[in-house]
Amino acid sequence: MRKNYVLIDYENVQPDFMMALDKEHFNVIVFVGASQAKVTFEVASVLQQMGDRAEYIKISGNGSNALDFHIAFYIGHIAAQESDAYFHIVSKDTGFDPLIQHLKSKKILVSRSKSVADIPLVKISNSKSASEKASAVLANLLQRGTSKPRAVKTLSSTINSLFQKSLSEQEINSIIKELENQGAITINETKVAYAQ
Repeated sequence: MRKNYVLIDYENVQPDFMMALDKEHFNVIVFVGASQAKVTFEVASVLQQMGDRAEYIKISGNGSNALDFHIAFYIGHIAAQESDAYFHIVSKDTGFDPLIQHLKSKKILVSRSKSVADIPLVKISNSKSASEKASAVLANLLQRGTSKPRAVKTLSSTINSLFQKSLSEQEINSIIKELENQGAITINETKVAYAQ
């Protein structure tokens, strides 16, 4: 599975649900503002458990968007070394959205979530019913823009990968059926078309 970097804007979001990030495919960087003196116990304990897959970056100066520029720098720095990495910015700050659009145009995989629980991979791993799983899959597919799977076989393998190859063929088929029932996709023989 590709490496997923979660970059948390701690000035903007004091995340809960951090335990969901303690998985091998996640690396976490928490960006702490210059005037912030502490982080919550939950954040500190999870990052400590993660060892070298987690770190804090304390911003040394104050200023408008100082923390945001640090996040942008680290995405660029890591992307230059690991071109297949996926970046999840956790922030309510919509100012990241133009940067995200630009990075996507350069084929860098990146998205913004308002909380850790909203990260598609986290949603997927916590989905129980076929409907919840279909919603999580749809959220992931929508982030792919024009690079959505166009064949049923490719869609099936994409869904299986999202769930870390833990689903039976029957479960994958029920998710695809649920996506059809929700009107998110249309299947014509072996081809898939998307409503959005």
